[in-house]
Amino acid sequence: MVSQLNAVNPVSLEIFRCALTAIAEEMGTVLMHSSYSPNIKERRDFSCALFDADGRLIAQAAHIPVHLGSMPDSVAAALVAFDTFAPGDIIALNDPFLGGTHLPDITLIAPIFVDLDGEPRLVGFAANRAHHSDVGGMSPGSMPLATEIYQEGIIIPPVKLWEAGLPNRALLTLFYRNVRTPNERRGDLTAQVAANRTAARRMQELVNRWGIAQLEAHFDALIAYAQRITQATIEAIPDGSYQFTDSLDDDGMSESPVPIAVTVTVRGCQITVDFTGSHPQVTGNINTVASVARSATYYVLRCLMPDDAPMNHGTFAPVTVIAPSGTVVNARPPAGVAQGNVETSQRITDVLFGAFAQALPDVVPAASQGTMNNIAAGGVDHRTQQHFAYYETMGGGMGARPHLDGLSGVHTHMSNTLNTPIEAFEYAYPMRITRYQLRDNSGGNGAAHGGDGLLREITFEVPTEVTLLTERRRQAPYGLQGGEPGKCGENRLYHAGQEKLLAGKVHFTAAPGDRLTIASPGGGGWGKADPV
Repeated sequence: MVSQLNAVNPVSLEIFRCALTAIAEEMGTVLMHSSYSPNIKERRDFSCALFDADGRLIAQAAHIPVHLGSMPDSVAAALVAFDTFAPGDIIALNDPFLGGTHLPDITLIAPIFVDLDGEPRLVGFAANRAHHSDVGGMSPGSMPLATEIYQEGIIIPPVKLWEAGLPNRALLTLFYRNVRTPNERRGDLTAQVAANRTAARRMQELVNRWGIAQLEAHFDALIAYAQRITQATIEAIPDGSYQFTDSLDDDGMSESPVPIAVTVTVRGCQITVDFTGSHPQVTGNINTVASVARSATYYVLRCLMPDDAPMNHGTFAPVTVIAPSGTVVNARPPAGVAQGNVETSQRITDVLFGAFAQALPDVVPAASQGTMNNIAAGGVDHRTQQHFAYYETMGGGMGARPHLDGLSGVHTHMSNTLNTPIEAFEYAYPMRITRYQLRDNSGGNGAAHGGDGLLREITFEVPTEVTLLTERRRQAPYGLQGGEPGKCGENRLYHAGQEKLLAGKVHFTAAPGDRLTIASPGGGGWGKADPV
């Protein structure tokens, strides 16, 4: 029987890899089906992962890259904040400067204790991160045009939101009082708790079958295995230094572009990613924290690895990330960072792929849409007389791949969510989707064409505060190897009988009958097109 194995072998390693990944995936299923908000239930804006007792990542589900690469920093912050844990504890945090990403992303971390002859034994941690549609702040949806983090919502340092299985009612009451949609937040937080408890049950089943020694031996073996795969991937990249720079359109407070620069240095099986030369942190909230810069780096490298490679602590070991403090990729508090997690992470990804394209020209695709097209809105629903808060990101064009067209109307890179189905959208909010289609011919031309973006039109039924945080409205997604860039995105508002072009980052109040149209960018083309 498997439980009688005395050592790690290829068969047991694969069984454990699949079992641990399945636990993380099941956590996500529980969270999705138990949650209240369309953003989590329908769009699946969440991520789940498992860690060992030392806080090392051991498995994750195929959820959202920007969450997963930064989640180890959240677990590390929890381990620093608390010396001891008990069964039933759940630590919550969203502070970007303590392992979070931006304030709407609330992470719940639960120590996993298993029963060994009647005694509890800490074997690891379950963690999940979910984007809450409102956590307070200066505008509905908690994705404002802010200049400091205090304007973006309630800040949660690592705190025990549940202790020994009992909720901390004072903290929960404080949180719910500071958000616009407390009932929705209560349901989503409870769903996150259920997801972590599912992981604890499944881990107990693994211990019952394998024993604690085998469990922990396979943790170590999986981490070592992932490190070997990463090292082999890096060794296949030609040694050298590769530089690339691309810019964000602006910071929302001025019209000046904000460049991000990188130098990728490959030496044998080690790689250094240095963001020195990137723009100093800015007034607007496109700043991001170092954990997001690392997350984008890990994601890009993971794209170069075999599809079935495990993603865990070992994947990060051969990678050094240098993100100078005080820059847009590693801002100092109290900088605003709401957009950094969504928009700057996408540009960091584009910059990294641009550098790797010099080393691997027949592997790396052209730039995808390079934005998440964030839409946040809120007001009072005339049907219920209750506040509503809506948040969504929108798909666009994928960059063309070597000799293969890019996909159209999909989420790419640091976003891995769905678009809210029209039926769910119109049921939940006093708004209507009056147009939803592909944006034809928005992908860049080339030997392989970039994918087309999307066009989505929203009609408002009540006075609604709206915030748009979008990119690639001025700086087009680049093509590669002679391919043409994709078309920039556009935001338009039809109001009082007139249509006007909106800025990429804008806040306004829509009147009943106003129509907002978001046209997302197309992906860049790859290779020179054949002459006609």
